[in-house]
Amino acid sequence: MTTVTSRRALREQIVALLEAGDFPALADLAGRESGVAGQLLNFLFSPGELVHWRATEGLGYVAAARPEQVRKVINRLLYQLNEDSGSTGWGAASALGEIGRHQLPLVEEILPMFYGFLEHDFSRAPMLWGLGRLWEVHPGALEEAVPLLFTFLGAPDPQVRGVAAWCLGKVRPPGMAEALQGLLGDDGPVELYDQEQLRRTTVGRLAREALGER
Repeated sequence: MTTVTSRRALREQIVALLEAGDFPALADLAGRESGVAGQLLNFLFSPGELVHWRATEGLGYVAAARPEQVRKVINRLLYQLNEDSGSTGWGAASALGEIGRHQLPLVEEILPMFYGFLEHDFSRAPMLWGLGRLWEVHPGALEEAVPLLFTFLGAPDPQVRGVAAWCLGKVRPPGMAEALQGLLGDDGPVELYDQEQLRRTTVGRLAREALGER
């Protein structure tokens, strides 16, 4: 039986590994403790915090090492994105994309649902981030969603515009360079988790980076 004390000890181990960014050790821990993936979900409700994004990335590493453990939590992620759940599901969309990046078979059957999550305001930006992470490794996955990126470049929310530009840089479809030209002077604020760090940047800078400029 899992006790409150043992759950607390496991959580403390996970927090320490997330703070250190030691994802291989987190995957090793998941090999010894079956509750790691479930514990990581608890951190998905803290957008704007580095630990939230480290937990999201950590789920991907656990998916690669222990797919059976992450398979058990995918339905919980989908439920969080269901309007009937009473949850905003903010971090669930990005987590699904990150899982797919590391273990595509776990999400292949539900990829069409990702397209649907782009239709909702609350899940659009995190789903774009998740797709960007997925496309970086699997550029052919859900390629029918790529044309939407061009549409989102004109979104009123700078977070959506910026992450859409970042995504375009991952798949580099025809017409990307021309579409991004109009955003180069856009100073709308964007918060982006990339290369294990949470940074504050602008739409224009992300457009330039997508074009290979610095």
